Amino acid sequence: MGQKINPTGLRIGVIKDWESRWYADKATFGDTLVEDYNLREYLLKTLAPAGVPKVEIERDAKRVRINIHCAKPGMVIGRGGSEIEKLKTICKKKLSGDQEVFINIVEIKQPDLDAQLVAENIAAQLEKRVSFRRALKQSIGRTMKLGAKGIKTQVSGRLGGAEIARSEWA
Repeated sequence: MGQKINPTGLRIGVIKDWESRWYADKATFGDTLVEDYNLREYLLKTLAPAGVPKVEIERDAKRVRINIHCAKPGMVIGRGGSEIEKLKTICKKKLSGDQEVFINIVEIKQPDLDAQLVAENIAAQLEKRVSFRRALKQSIGRTMKLGAKGIKTQVSGRLGGAEIARSEWA
């Protein structure tokens, strides 16, 4: 049998980039890493309705730059930038030290070509009790119409309320 490898670890530095970019000495590395993890988890959870697949964090001595990739930037920014100011203050509280926080919103032009957003869309449809085959076919159709070379999706669990769990590919 083949050996299993983490796909993200395999692709980092080749076709993917790191989601956290900073340097730290041995004494502060662990604390900084935990801060990044907690901040990223908080942002992904609170901004989930805006379709956020990726949060990048860059640090230097005095600044923390947070790039939030999202499908609906209006939901993150809010009227007149009110929501983004609230996010800045919350992020500043979650970070240790006296660092200035900059938040940059990056719009995803075609959310149906982002694998994470397609998967979240299928999951949301399944939670609304839509037929799993219809959800898969609609997502595949939208993605292929936008010019993707291919798409492979799998749903697992008690599909359609069945007593025995199974997996379906499309």
